[in-house]
Amino acid sequence: MSELATYGLLCFTSFFTLINPLGIMPIFLSMTTELSVADRNRTAKKASIVGLITIIAFAFTGQLLFKFFGISVHSFRVVGGVIFFMVGMDMLQARLGRVKIKENEIKSYVTDISITPLAIPMICGPGAITNSIVLMEDANSLAKQIVLIGSIFLIILLTYIILYSSSKLTKLLGETGINVMMRIMGLIVMVIAVEFLFSGLKPLIVDILQAV
Repeated sequence: MSELATYGLLCFTSFFTLINPLGIMPIFLSMTTELSVADRNRTAKKASIVGLITIIAFAFTGQLLFKFFGISVHSFRVVGGVIFFMVGMDMLQARLGRVKIKENEIKSYVTDISITPLAIPMICGPGAITNSIVLMEDANSLAKQIVLIGSIFLIILLTYIILYSSSKLTKLLGETGINVMMRIMGLIVMVIAVEFLFSGLKPLIVDILQAV
């Protein structure tokens, strides 16, 4: 039971820090300033649903992609660790990769922002995709798979709630509060990155030494 709880905690914390709904929130607000409250809420709902479906799809099909392209999960762990570390470094410095949209293009773009860039790649980015594939590989029982899917669903639900309440949360936390929260989550992401990197490097090094 303790192993399942540890796995569930890893799933929850890793997805929360990688999706970083508090970091998405100010970008969401800036891209929906010209929308009504109802349209803004619909945008948040659609982005969350698309992000949820995409992450779960990669979680279940990731292994098929590995076999098709001849990629080992250990190599993917190493690459994932590098990606996580870079994301964590940006978050630690209170920077978040933002999609730049010119002001004169916002009106024509606003109908599709719930899918791109909000759902993909902000909610379902490279980090979240990598995380879902690697954690599904570690889910060696039905209970762990249920915990993983439940964690993804819970994080997306929290993301929707945060985006839905973004106006109030931004005023409550302020720019300083958001930056502090982003730095804390960035540090957690970097720790997860180191774990992923070394868990992927260890079997690769062992294979190399055995081949020699």
